Amino acid sequence: MRAAAAADAEAAAEAAAAQTTVADETAVADGPATDASSAPRRRLPRFGGRRPAAAQPAPATRRRLPHPPGRRAPLWFAALVAGALLAGAPAIVGSDTERVDVTASDLGLGTGLDHGFSGGIEDADVRRGITEAEAQARLGELAASRAARQPKTVLPVRGQLTTCFCQRWGTMHWGLDLAAPLGTPILAASDGVVLRAGSASGYGNALYIQDADGDVHIYGHMRYYNVSAGDIVHAGDQIAKVGNEGQSTGPHLHYEIHRGGMYGRPIDPQDWLGERGVGV
Repeated sequence: MRAAAAADAEAAAEAAAAQTTVADETAVADGPATDASSAPRRRLPRFGGRRPAAAQPAPATRRRLPHPPGRRAPLWFAALVAGALLAGAPAIVGSDTERVDVTASDLGLGTGLDHGFSGGIEDADVRRGITEAEAQARLGELAASRAARQPKTVLPVRGQLTTCFCQRWGTMHWGLDLAAPLGTPILAASDGVVLRAGSASGYGNALYIQDADGDVHIYGHMRYYNVSAGDIVHAGDQIAKVGNEGQSTGPHLHYEIHRGGMYGRPIDPQDWLGERGVGV
C-alpha cells in the first residue's frame, strides 16, 4: 500500500511540474518585446583572455520542480527512526540498570556484601575464642614483666647525704637531708596518694604522700612542686624540685617517713629504703 501511495504522489507531482513548465513558457512568449538597437550594449568580462561561449538555453525538462516524493522521503525515514528510538527506550534504560547492577556486584556492594559479611562473623566467632585464650596468657606475662621492670621504691633525689636520722646539736633529726643543686628533680619514693601540698612551718613548702601500707612520706624545703591533694603518684614520678625554703642552710631535700599515718611514729628512711633495695 505504501508503494501505491508513493506512485500516485509521484504522478501528481509530474503533472504539476508539467503545468508549471507550460505556464512559464507562456509567460516568456507573452512578455514585452525588446529592441536590440535601443538596448545598451554590455561587454562580457574577459577571463584568461578567452571569451566565454554563448550560454545555451536549458531544456524545458530541467526546469521542473524538485521531485516531491524525494523531499518527503527523509521526513518519512526520520519518523521511522524516531519511532524506533521511542520503542527501544525502555530496553536502553533496562540495559543501563543491568550494567549498574553488575558494576555494584563487581565492587562488592548489594547482596553479595551481605553473604560475605555473614561468613565473616562466623569466622570471627571461631577466632575470638582462640584470641581470648592467647590474650589471657599474654596479659599475664605482660603484667609480670611490667611488675618486674617497674620500680616499687626509688631514691627521692640524687644528692649527697648531709644529715642522718639521728641526734644533731642536742636535738633529734627525724629524717634525712640530701643536698642537691637548686631545681634538681624530686621523685616520689613509692606509689601513693597526696594528702597535703603547700606551705608548712619550718619546711617552707612540704608534700605529704601516703603509701599503700599507710606510711606517710614527707618531702620538705622544695622550691617548686607540681602535685596537689588527691593526686595519685607512682614511684619515680617527679613531684617537685629541690629548694632552700623554710629553716634551711642550703638547697637540699628533707625526707621523713611516719609509720601508720601523718602523726605516726617517725622511722629511719635510710633503713626503710635499704629494706627495699635502695641505697643512700
